[in-house]
Amino acid sequence: MTRRVILTGIKPTGIPHIGNWLGAIRPGLELAQLPETQAVYFIADYHALSSVHDPAELRRMTYDVAATWLALGLDPARTLLYRQSDIPEIFELCWILSCMTTKGWMNKAHAYKAAVDRNREAGEGEDEGVNLGLYTYPILMAADILLFDSNLVPVGRDQIQHLEIARDIAQRVNHVYGPVLTLPEPLVNERVSVVPGLDGRKMSKSYGNVVPLFLPAKQLKKTLNQIVTDSTPPEAPKDPLVSSIFQMYRAVASPEQTLALDQRYRAGIGWGEAKLALFEVLDATLGPARERYNQLMADTAQLDAILADGAARARQIAQQTLGRVRQAIGVGSH
Repeated sequence: MTRRVILTGIKPTGIPHIGNWLGAIRPGLELAQLPETQAVYFIADYHALSSVHDPAELRRMTYDVAATWLALGLDPARTLLYRQSDIPEIFELCWILSCMTTKGWMNKAHAYKAAVDRNREAGEGEDEGVNLGLYTYPILMAADILLFDSNLVPVGRDQIQHLEIARDIAQRVNHVYGPVLTLPEPLVNERVSVVPGLDGRKMSKSYGNVVPLFLPAKQLKKTLNQIVTDSTPPEAPKDPLVSSIFQMYRAVASPEQTLALDQRYRAGIGWGEAKLALFEVLDATLGPARERYNQLMADTAQLDAILADGAARARQIAQQTLGRVRQAIGVGSH
């Protein structure tokens, strides 16, 4: 049986937080364990370059992503893990795909349209501050996906357009040159729930309400104590389903632990007790991963070795695909 290829790109643009873990990393690790599947996970450092222009910061965040996934259980022997910038074939394919992509498709891309809307609201020119990296972002993403003959790409509903553009480009190439590229399918996890942040809104760096993933225990406890609650007295029964503390707890705890806390809520629990319960389950779950993460970040040479090995194996696949494309389009020796 031919193995399915599942590809995911992780953009290094900030410190990973609890929401990233529960919404993307944990499901990604589960997918990597599926039988008859080759998981291909890459750190999208060149995608980050469209907005991150501090070289030290980009390098640190790239290591941060690698250390986070490895600490949480990614097996680099089973899963291809590499830096996007270590695969030059991606960027050659990106140019080829650019020559098959209409400007109209790029004009409709969500990220570009959002930037234009912000400029209009601010009374500025439509393309003020819009670099070509942001504008052509979907083409580079298509190259990331198509180079590895990806069958499935995990996405949120707001990212489906990127898969549609990748498919449109691949279909145009195949129409002109024959069946050269594999058409990917989106894999939307309908079970992923929104993880609340400290203020009750969706946990997001843009809201400044995140709980960083590998905080030391003392800082983690202090951060969780900042979760916004109401003035309901401790002895009053509380509905756990409307509590952001309980929602976060339920996403991490076992069914037995969740049921026990549910009963405590309905019998009456102080918010301090609820926050302590959340701290205890998070610290117990993430403690070993935190230790592993700190070890990896203290030895970036180890991370470089893991990423270089992944890139070497990934390039074997990339060169085969690009060779097929080059022959189809009439480039290079026959």
